[in-house]
Amino acid sequence: MKVVKFGGSSVADANQIRKITGIIEDDSKRKVIVVSAPGKRYAEDTKTTDLLIELGKSIKNDQMDSQIYEQIIERFSSMTAELELEEQVLHTIKSRIDEAVTQLQSKQKNAMDALKSCGEDGSALMLSAYLKTQGHTSSYVNPKDAGILVSDQPGGALVMDESFDKLYGLREREGILVIPGFFGYTPEGSLVTFSRGGSDITGSIVAAGVQAELYENFTDVDSVFCVNPAIVENPKQLLSLTYKEMRELSYAGFSVFHDEALIPAFKKKIPVCIKNTNNPQGNGTMIVADLPEREEHVVGIASDKGFLNLYVSKYLMNRELGFGRKLLQILEEEEISFEHAPSGIDDMSVIIREHHLSAEKEMKVMDRIKQELDVDTVNIERDMAMIMLVGEGMNQTVGIASQAAEAFRKANVNIEMINQGSSEVSMMFGVHSDALSAAVKSLYHTFFE
Repeated sequence: MKVVKFGGSSVADANQIRKITGIIEDDSKRKVIVVSAPGKRYAEDTKTTDLLIELGKSIKNDQMDSQIYEQIIERFSSMTAELELEEQVLHTIKSRIDEAVTQLQSKQKNAMDALKSCGEDGSALMLSAYLKTQGHTSSYVNPKDAGILVSDQPGGALVMDESFDKLYGLREREGILVIPGFFGYTPEGSLVTFSRGGSDITGSIVAAGVQAELYENFTDVDSVFCVNPAIVENPKQLLSLTYKEMRELSYAGFSVFHDEALIPAFKKKIPVCIKNTNNPQGNGTMIVADLPEREEHVVGIASDKGFLNLYVSKYLMNRELGFGRKLLQILEEEEISFEHAPSGIDDMSVIIREHHLSAEKEMKVMDRIKQELDVDTVNIERDMAMIMLVGEGMNQTVGIASQAAEAFRKANVNIEMINQGSSEVSMMFGVHSDALSAAVKSLYHTFFE
């Protein structure tokens, strides 16, 4: 049995629905299908989930935007009409949207999550209905019926362990099962969504639960590239990666996968294949548990902007018991999560995503650090970018750091921060955002050309 997930671009319109039906028909093992909400049909288009979020915001402000509402309904109406589906399909989709709108208007708990989930729910209802018109035994399976139990954390749900035993029961069902991604239910019955991009999480959870032989994730690219193609033209394609490598790459700016998505599949050691809906015969990229044989030690270069460096210096910091804990406790109390914390004898840097530390909160944090920790220096440097070299076995290979440093020198880029720590698969560099492109191009030339 294979679990197949189709992303937003794969269910963007009626033609794409027909296309993925052909992909499902090409392999009888593709028995469990997970779908995203309809994505962009063209560059200037708006994703269905974004429309639902905007509608929700307008309702929260007591000014429901009827134009956005009609736009959402028309999106589903045109698709169901073009696919020649029964009117009941559109009626069901519309009634679920209307129910979520009513919940939000009456300020019910988790109502915004219920509204956000309507895109995926609509995709699943349409695909299962269309499969039936093509002569297949198919059924829509709500995540509650599938057994996807999650924590009650709106917009950031975590799957519960008991879900996997419940999901295994799907193997007994007949025909093709279509499950909407992105959401699950609490044990009390409340609908809660995963974080954005969570349909990938659903696919991974379902693949782990049914113990699939393969989890196929269809998107709009032929494979994972070793570097952002927006920075480097025609970069090398990666035919295989390990889970650890993909996790590092996803975290640091690779947009193919949500960075939490592979964890359930990783735990069950289920291989994952990323494929292109528009080129289903392509090899794609395999993501596996064990290191594939290859000569390269660096397999990818990930990069992302939008960081800041909180720098703290204090003489004899290394002898002060609990200094690091106290510093991080201040951040915790101010509800600021951090990414990395490289340190020296008398100084410590904390790398934070800029949106986690607003300009208003910045002065309060700095004042607390000065007063409570009696530091010599504290400053914040914004507009930072992180570049990550990724590859299992890098820490056992001599010369990676020196090659990287030479690449930065050739690009005339100053390294503001370097951190490898205990990671076996990545080495991270901090630079100013305006130097990101030049640094990545030079690193690509060094390690891949």
